[in-house]
Amino acid sequence: MEQRTEDRQQMVREYREMLEPLLRYLPWMEGNAGKAASRSYQGQGISRNSMTFPVYDANLLNFIREASNSALMERNYSYVYTRNRIRTHDDERRIIAGAELRDWDILRGILSRYVLGGRTKAGLWGEAMQENIFLLVLKQMRKVVEYWDRTKR
Repeated sequence: MEQRTEDRQQMVREYREMLEPLLRYLPWMEGNAGKAASRSYQGQGISRNSMTFPVYDANLLNFIREASNSALMERNYSYVYTRNRIRTHDDERRIIAGAELRDWDILRGILSRYVLGGRTKAGLWGEAMQENIFLLVLKQMRKVVEYWDRTKR
């Protein structure tokens, strides 16, 4: 029994270390909740027939860079979506809200879908900001870590 408790404490410590660098973006995400974090480039010399591309907020790009390099990224995030039958933003929000320690990999998968998927699909980062997915995942991860940190004492 004591071995399981020590293993869980070690796991929670590791999760906290993974999460802490990203938590500094929470105030910015809360302040920009539901807003688009990008705009279309409308620079000089762009004609009507040219393809536009998104220009992202610097804070979002810093968050993406840091998250991409963290141990929270799950390269096989698509399996998380199929295994848990996640199809819509409402499904994501429902699963995030009910996530516990045992669901840590699901939270990682949802976060990874937007962080890693946004590298090839330009709209995903902005979509995650507008739908508050980044904010909800980080808050739930923090809530889980804080709960298990508190219960070990």
